[in-house]
Amino acid sequence: MTIRVVIADDHRVVRDGLCYLLSQEPDVEVAGEAGDGRRTVDVVAATRPDVLLLDLYMPEMDGHAVIAALHDTHRPAIVVLTSATDDEHLVRAMHAGATSYLLKTASAEHVLAAVRDAAAGTASLSPELLTRLTQALHRPAPPDPLQPLSPREREVLRLIARGHSNRQIARDLAIGEQTVKTHVRSILTKLALQDRVQAAIFALRHQAESYQQP
Repeated sequence: MTIRVVIADDHRVVRDGLCYLLSQEPDVEVAGEAGDGRRTVDVVAATRPDVLLLDLYMPEMDGHAVIAALHDTHRPAIVVLTSATDDEHLVRAMHAGATSYLLKTASAEHVLAAVRDAAAGTASLSPELLTRLTQALHRPAPPDPLQPLSPREREVLRLIARGHSNRQIARDLAIGEQTVKTHVRSILTKLALQDRVQAAIFALRHQAESYQQP
């Protein structure tokens, strides 16, 4: 059985090298290639490969966005081949559905083995990355900075961050203005903040950080 592979990397020299490497194997066929994320999604949809050899650092859409954009029914086995060595990229890619994760320092033999393993449904990680992945998956989640707040207090804080006055908050939440004042005092006390401005900054910073989490 021939394994059909799409190569996605924004460096032409890397794609050429991988094309040459794979083309020397009698059981592997290069079905297509792409130099950016959007093109990768299009090429995969058009060629329906068995394996996608995917870099994470690409223009238009990065590798994580590519994995998310591929529909499960047509998604090939994904071998990430990247220079990203940090745990965040590793865990995000594996959680999103990557079959294997290799660094670009991997040998040609390791890349070929990973492609064949992925086509057969077997994951492939270097011993170092396997150890780090196991450790990262068992690492406790970072604490929620808003954990001390009640659900209602979180709602009030969200509206403070939007610049709403106590009167506006009372109207939006259908509660009394005095109740809003009580919630605001409680928020400031629980989060060790001095005033509404600090509360708004705290809320906006927490919101920005939550968007950046994998």
